[in-house]
Amino acid sequence: MDPTMDPGMDSDAHLPDFGIPPRLARRMSMAEQHEYLRTKLTRRRALVTAGALAGGGLLAGCASGTTSDAKSPSATATGLVHGSAITPFGRHLAFGADPKTQMRISWQVPLAVKKPYIRVGPAPWDLSRKIDAELRDLHTPGLTGVRLALDQYYLHAALDGLRPGTTYYYGVGHEGLDPASKERRSKVGSFRTAPATAPAKFVFTAFGDQGVTPDALANDKLILGRHPAFHLHAGDICYADVTGHGEKSDSYDPGAWDLFLKQTESVAKSVPWMVTTGNHDMEAWYSPNGYGGQSARWTLPGNGFDARNAPGAYSFTYGNVGIVALDANDVSYEIPANKGYTAGRQTAWLDKRLGELRRSVDFVVVFFHHCTYSTSSHASDGGVRDAWLTLFTKHQVDLVINGHNHVYERTDAIKGGKVGRPVPVGASTDPTRDGIVYVTAGGAGRSLYSFPVGVKDSYEGKVADRESVDTFQWTKSQDQQAETVEWSRVRYTGYSFLSVEAESGAAPRLKVSALAQSGKRIDYFEVRRGV
Repeated sequence: MDPTMDPGMDSDAHLPDFGIPPRLARRMSMAEQHEYLRTKLTRRRALVTAGALAGGGLLAGCASGTTSDAKSPSATATGLVHGSAITPFGRHLAFGADPKTQMRISWQVPLAVKKPYIRVGPAPWDLSRKIDAELRDLHTPGLTGVRLALDQYYLHAALDGLRPGTTYYYGVGHEGLDPASKERRSKVGSFRTAPATAPAKFVFTAFGDQGVTPDALANDKLILGRHPAFHLHAGDICYADVTGHGEKSDSYDPGAWDLFLKQTESVAKSVPWMVTTGNHDMEAWYSPNGYGGQSARWTLPGNGFDARNAPGAYSFTYGNVGIVALDANDVSYEIPANKGYTAGRQTAWLDKRLGELRRSVDFVVVFFHHCTYSTSSHASDGGVRDAWLTLFTKHQVDLVINGHNHVYERTDAIKGGKVGRPVPVGASTDPTRDGIVYVTAGGAGRSLYSFPVGVKDSYEGKVADRESVDTFQWTKSQDQQAETVEWSRVRYTGYSFLSVEAESGAAPRLKVSALAQSGKRIDYFEVRRGV
């Protein structure tokens, strides 16, 4: 969530007219807002189109009324612009349900193209396999005095039947633009599938709350240097919706996605960029739950409880680690625009999936947006605690990663809502005995938050332990319930990300580090089971 939008602040006076009164929007669900504004704006577009045609004499003798939407100039541009002049951008990868054999390649083009495809092969000069791509277009209507209408075009190709532990090279193209040509060879990307058996060690990275900023770009470059097998993005991806209330009255600029995908391409074209949904990712125009835009831009594993309506909930296994992505908008007390939209199905799926993973891997890592335990600006979300804490405990989850608060904060091992075991910097913890460590990794690039007044940062090389911190948690009635906590172990107000090295073998462990934007380590601890 953006720091300029305090959750307790009445911001209606600062919002542009988006066709629905803000105070009315706050009483409506995402689905109700979606239907209200789609009906209103569709009718407005139809009347404007009809009026323009009538003014030009094209509807002379015809009654004015509803007419079909006129095609935007970009929608027909391929009839005017040769494919060779349309340059793809914003490549980003994601695993399919099986990272050993499946990869999803996505990208964007500025104009609609004909016959999009990818070429893939064992070397940059040998892209012999050709696979058709799917075009998903996204139309955002213009709003008078606010923004112009915008059409965006996203392409997606599914690669199945790949060989485990293999490096592949790929190029994206369309009619008139061959990625295998010598002129395009410098644009060839690559990726590597997961190995057939658990590797001795591998690295993955994580953060949340990125946006389009120089600091976000700097973090991307640093992540690339870690050579991660994949990256977890805990939501609030782009901030095209800068308000983050999940309402029709939110200020929204879809063009920010073009900038974001260009910024992220340097790393996401080779590192699977596994995202989930934050409050700033509910874009209410495109679908009743606000995730139509995400479904157009990303192809994720799709193996959760509802791939169509909840794309941010899924799971995958890489080596000896099982990863579960959740949509915390479904359970959030703080920002309830989508609260309960899955009618409990996500939580039921989570219970089942955690049980399956617990029996098949060494470690289970869960990531989502809203914080389970944090003392920074938005503090902790009681909705997350009420819905999921019992399941995390039941299945002995090994690590939970959140965003939302734009800081780095890490807890001690928490058991039954209290400190099960202190975990200072450099310590080791056993989830089967001590409880679970929760990490807030929200320093990806958006403007930073702070900790409560008088609470100092405490991190590796600058430890400032304190017995307790006065903070709060969000309640079902959207109130801030005060609480004094003892679990806030590491705090860092700066841009950062999480880097996790997973080791397999006779003594498996997770070596969890947090790195500042400078590359300096600010936290380190280990997770071992049954030691």
